[in-house]
Amino acid sequence: MARSSQPQDDLLMGDDITAAFLSEDEAPADDQPVDDQQAAEAEEWDEEPVAGQLAVDVFETKEKLVVKGRVAGVNKSELDVSIADNTLTIRGTLSAGNEEGVENYFLQECYWGEFSRSIVLPVPVKEDEIEAVLKDGVLTISFAKVKQDTVKKIEVL
Repeated sequence: MARSSQPQDDLLMGDDITAAFLSEDEAPADDQPVDDQQAAEAEEWDEEPVAGQLAVDVFETKEKLVVKGRVAGVNKSELDVSIADNTLTIRGTLSAGNEEGVENYFLQECYWGEFSRSIVLPVPVKEDEIEAVLKDGVLTISFAKVKQDTVKKIEVL
């Protein structure tokens, strides 16, 4: 069976795709000029680095609250871990190394650059009893929990 060289009528092309997803008010007008300021802002936006967000696990044991995050490839000296007002903040930089002679990437999925994560801790912790360990690319931060008083029964008279 011979195929037709003409495009199929049921396929959406260029402007048709835009029109299918945007209302007339939202659809970009091709005849609207882009001023120099808009062009400069768009160019500036493309060049600004965006910090990645560290994925973490947060869990508790009977005595501790634990936060774990994979930071493989990050040196201890490039990690900044701090706590203030029951909010833990982890910052760091993943260095890609020096890839000399690279002419073209065919696939680049790894995130390289600065990352950060701030987490409001779900339970009260003792801020002076914190242990942070970096082992095998995993940062583990353990907090001693503030012991909550047991429920005290109050007799109503």
